[in-house]
Amino acid sequence: MRLETERLLLRRPELGDRDAYVVMYSDPETVRFLGGTSLPPEDVPKRIERLLESWDEHGLGLFSVVRKEDAQVVGRVGYILWDTQRWFNERYEQVQGDVELEVAWTIVRAFWGHGYATEAALACRDHAFGDLGRQRIISLISAENTASLRVAEKIGESLEQTDVGGEAFSLPVDLYSLGNSPAR
Repeated sequence: MRLETERLLLRRPELGDRDAYVVMYSDPETVRFLGGTSLPPEDVPKRIERLLESWDEHGLGLFSVVRKEDAQVVGRVGYILWDTQRWFNERYEQVQGDVELEVAWTIVRAFWGHGYATEAALACRDHAFGDLGRQRIISLISAENTASLRVAEKIGESLEQTDVGGEAFSLPVDLYSLGNSPAR
């Protein structure tokens, strides 16, 4: 699966994306809201393989975001499935029961401020409501992550719940959503 925007190509991650992912996952400011722990370069291929396992198992996942003008990987944006009973995602454990589709984004810091996260997230939003037939998307965002809060607003999401809790989160996160409320 591939998505395209005016400036970006969203495609499955590849082990060849390693260098961009090393930069992204080793930057303390970038990973501050992704658990807060930098990833050693030697662990990056395992992370990419785990992203690919999500694609293989669910037919969707996080895309590598590639700038068309120079084929530079600028981040990762795409889908994460969440088990909302325990707030675990499919990358770490089998999801069951009430499952939500998150549109998530992380951009390499050198490319912040260019609108890449918004552009890619809009493509994922439209794809989720279109080809995937979803009625709802979510994003899980720390209240301190003002840049991501702006992206959520630009794709039409609004705050639904503060501090969702859950063992998967190293800091409090709020639930932003767009679409029909979940049947619970």
